[in-house]
Amino acid sequence: MTDHLSPLRVVVGSDDAGYQYKQALKRDLEASPLVAEVVDVGVDADGHTAYPTVAIAAAERVARGEADRALLVCGTGLGVAIAANKVRGIRAVTAHDSFSVERAVLSNNAQVLTFGQRVVGLELARRLAAEWLTYRFDDTSPSAAKVRLMTAYETTEDISAASGEELPAADRAPRASAATRPRRVA
Repeated sequence: MTDHLSPLRVVVGSDDAGYQYKQALKRDLEASPLVAEVVDVGVDADGHTAYPTVAIAAAERVARGEADRALLVCGTGLGVAIAANKVRGIRAVTAHDSFSVERAVLSNNAQVLTFGQRVVGLELARRLAAEWLTYRFDDTSPSAAKVRLMTAYETTEDISAASGEELPAADRAPRASAATRPRRVA
């Protein structure tokens, strides 16, 4: 099944809370015939770089076409996913089960997979990362139109323009300004 797949260029990164898993996953990726290159954007053994810095550096490499995918680890996997998703063109997901890993790529063309070292066991993370390498998004699939819609919205910030459909006025969300955004009450 994997004989016809082109090897991927993968960026790995973590904060100090995900360092041990990153190192183990990096070794697995380097040994995989499905991976052409692994680039590590940090942290190192004594590093204390904030997770947004690492996640954004990895996501930017993917967005620029220097890598095909990124695999990121922090304590929960959530922070690195949120940070990576701030990079235009990136779709990052946290997934701790096989079905979510599969659908992240096949349905959503997610290029970034994140794990939480404090959430999932290492052997499961290793298995999920190996599975992730076997999936490729199909630009002709029924999901492709939805991915194009997300990508178009990212540049237009108008869902009706992105979809080519005029939304009823009741369905149009007003643009929130800093003054009108909900605030957390202490």
